[in-house]
Amino acid sequence: MKISSDDQKAISVILICLGVLSFLIGIAGHFKSGFQSRAEISTAGFVVAAIFAGLGIVILLFSFAKKQN
Repeated sequence: MKISSDDQKAISVILICLGVLSFLIGIAGHFKSGFQSRAEISTAGFVVAAIFAGLGIVILLFSFAKKQN
């Protein structure tokens, strides 16, 4: 199944937005003072944010390379 470059760009934007939202969850977990597991939530949010944003950027770069060829 082939995915067009426009679809790849849309998927990459969605992944980058998920990365930003996960980063915000990590920030909220870091600043929440009364919660017991805030370090785990904060770390997980930052890791998931890095993964989603990284995947989004890689897919975006591949969609640009595919369109030029």
